[in-house]
Amino acid sequence: MPTTLRIYLEQGEKKVFASAIDWPGWSRWAKSDEAAIDELMAYAERYAEVAVRAGVLCPAAYDVVVVERVRGDATTDFGAPSVPAAVDAEPLAPKELARQVALMRASWDLLDDVAASAPEELRKGPRGGGRDRDGLVDHVREAERAYARKVGVRWPPYTSDADVSAMRDDLVATLRSGRLHGPWSPAYAMRRIAWHVLDHAWEIQDKSQPA
Repeated sequence: MPTTLRIYLEQGEKKVFASAIDWPGWSRWAKSDEAAIDELMAYAERYAEVAVRAGVLCPAAYDVVVVERVRGDATTDFGAPSVPAAVDAEPLAPKELARQVALMRASWDLLDDVAASAPEELRKGPRGGGRDRDGLVDHVREAERAYARKVGVRWPPYTSDADVSAMRDDLVATLRSGRLHGPWSPAYAMRRIAWHVLDHAWEIQDKSQPA
């Protein structure tokens, strides 16, 4: 039997994001509701690798249920999820919180492994644009310092890979404690952070391949 996949749609003027509520990082966009859902499901197999890394059972089939629609903003149309769902304000049970933390950590592990095996120079876009491997990894890490402030975690500029790991540990500890100081709930913080990590991990994978 298919497992219910709860999603919400963030509807901008130009783009729509479909996000899996219970699977942080599994969010994709397209230009319509239906196309966004199709794009989300097209990434089911790729997201399953994250679940395996996290030690989380991943269903073989899904029954997609749209539980909420929210109005997007300029960031949505730019190409990044920006607006939480109302359900994100609901507290996560300890077991579910631990599960979603594991999925977020697995997204970091995937990015590290993808970057380690990718060439430094990545295939460029049709107009020659785009960052190379190290630029993308640095971008993700720096963005996370900004995202962490949304839950009250403040970290100075990194000086080493150890600093990145320490900041992520601090972030996880804060999410688990429930003592957040900022506008993001634990559920939304994990979804938004993991989305950014996976979006660029998959970008590196795709741009490591010949055109």
